[in-house]
Amino acid sequence: MKKLVLPFTLVAIIVALYEQSKEKPNVYILCIAIVIFMYGIMRLSAKTPSKNQEENQQDDAE
Repeated sequence: MKKLVLPFTLVAIIVALYEQSKEKPNVYILCIAIVIFMYGIMRLSAKTPSKNQEENQQDDAE
């Protein structure tokens, strides 16, 4: 599942950009693509450690 997040996010970006370039874009497709994109970014950013978390660990060690 973790390996599928990045491809789905990229596909959502491509679909949204393609749909936006049309003369009359479908709002539902755009909304679904934005939701998938935001979910993918949320999942990907959850893996990066917080800068404050590293500082808190150093403060606890002292």
